[in-house]
Amino acid sequence: MENAIFKTCLYDSHVQLGAKMEPFASFLMPIQYKGIVVEHQAVRNNVGIFDVSHMGEIRVSGPDAMDYIDYVFSNEIRTKLPGQVTYGFFPNPQGGVVDDLLVYKVSDVEFFLVVNASNIGKDYAWLVDQTEGFDVLVANLSDEYAEVAVQGPNAQKVMQEAFGVDLSNLTFFTFENIELMDYPVLISRTGYTGEDGFEIYADPDAIVALWHHLVHNHQVEPCGLGCRDTLRFEAALPLYGHELCETISPLEAGFSIFVSLDKPKMIGLDVLKQQKEAGVKRKIVGLELTEKAIPRQGYDVYAGDELIGVITTGYLSISANKPLALALIDAKYSKKDTIVSVQIRQKRFAGFVRNKQFYKKNYKPKGESL
Repeated sequence: MENAIFKTCLYDSHVQLGAKMEPFASFLMPIQYKGIVVEHQAVRNNVGIFDVSHMGEIRVSGPDAMDYIDYVFSNEIRTKLPGQVTYGFFPNPQGGVVDDLLVYKVSDVEFFLVVNASNIGKDYAWLVDQTEGFDVLVANLSDEYAEVAVQGPNAQKVMQEAFGVDLSNLTFFTFENIELMDYPVLISRTGYTGEDGFEIYADPDAIVALWHHLVHNHQVEPCGLGCRDTLRFEAALPLYGHELCETISPLEAGFSIFVSLDKPKMIGLDVLKQQKEAGVKRKIVGLELTEKAIPRQGYDVYAGDELIGVITTGYLSISANKPLALALIDAKYSKKDTIVSVQIRQKRFAGFVRNKQFYKKNYKPKGESL
C-alpha cells in the first residue's frame, strides 16, 4: 500500500507515555518523550530503550545461501562462525549502496538480515532479483518481528537484573537465541548509539511485555528517534539517505573496512576495486564550525568561493556542545584542519575539517565482564 502509515506494536505504549509521534519510514514513530537532550544523556550515562520495530527482517536460506550472501553483501562472511553478526552493504553495480545492514549468521545455510525500515520493500525485491543461479529462499519476515534496543553503559546490568539472565558471555557483534520472561527471543550485542547495549528481536506480544517490564518495573528511559539520530551522529555511524545512498559508495563514506575486495565475485566489485586503486574523488569528513551556528543536512560547504560539497548530517552536539557535521566534500579538501565555510541561509559560517570521531565509542570489548 503506497503512502500507508503503519503503527508498531508499541504505539499505544508510546501514546500513554506522552511521546511526540511523527511519520518515519511509513511508520508512526516516537520522536521524543521527555526531550531529546534528556534521552540522549540517559543513553550516554545510564540506559535507555528504543522501539525499533520498524526495521526490516529478511531470512535467506538454502544450500547456496553462503555463496549468495557472499555475492550480494560487501563484507567477508565465509570465515564468520554461527552466532556472529557482520555489518556491511548491498553494493549496486555502480558501486553505490542499495542499503546498509546487519547479517546474522545462523548457519552456513541460513542468514538473518536486518535492513533499514525505509528500504524493506526495495531490499526484498532487489534480493529476490539476485537469486537467479542460486538455490536459496528469500523470505521477508518483517511483519513477524518487533524489536527493541536497550542501550547505554548500564545496559547489561539492568538487563541481568530485570530478566535474571547472564549476558556477560555475549560479546560485541554476537547473538544468541534465549528466553526472556518465557518468550523466545534473538538477542545481539549490537546497537546504533556508540554505547554498549543489546538489540532484541521477538514476536510483537513478547516485545510489548519486555518493553513494559523494563520501562515500568526497572525505570529504563524510553527514547525516541530524535536522540537515536544525535547518538549515532556523534559516534559517526552512517544513516542511509545521508552518509550512504545509491550514489555514495562505501569507500567514499569511509567504510572500506566493511568491504572485502578480494572476493572472486560480488556485485559492484570491479567498480569498487577501481575506486580503491584510483582513490575516491569525494569523501565523507567531519566538520566543526568556529562560529555560533548549526550546520544542517543539505547546507552547502565552501572552500573560499568554491562549492566543494554538502552537509549530510549536522547538529549542535549534545555531548560535545559544539556545532559539528558530517559532510560529503571534494577529496582534495579533505585534509584535517582545512578551512571551510558552510552556507546557512544568507551567510557563510567558518569552520574546519576534522576527524569524524565526535565521541569515543564505548562498546564492550571481547571478554570484558562487569
